[in-house]
Amino acid sequence: MKANIGTADRILRIIAGVTLIALAATGVVGVWGYLGVVPLVTAFVRFCPAYLPFGISTCSAEKSK
Repeated sequence: MKANIGTADRILRIIAGVTLIALAATGVVGVWGYLGVVPLVTAFVRFCPAYLPFGISTCSAEKSK
């Protein structure tokens, strides 16, 4: 797996994931809020499988090659 998530994308995924999980834990949203785990995992492994079919990469190392 090649990294395809850059720093800004990674920060946004972490914020979105933590927010969704917090909202689900406090009962503001339903159980679906625990899907916030997905952006957290992709942020920490720096790889998003959904980007592959579209050839998207927000990683600056990829753009410089």
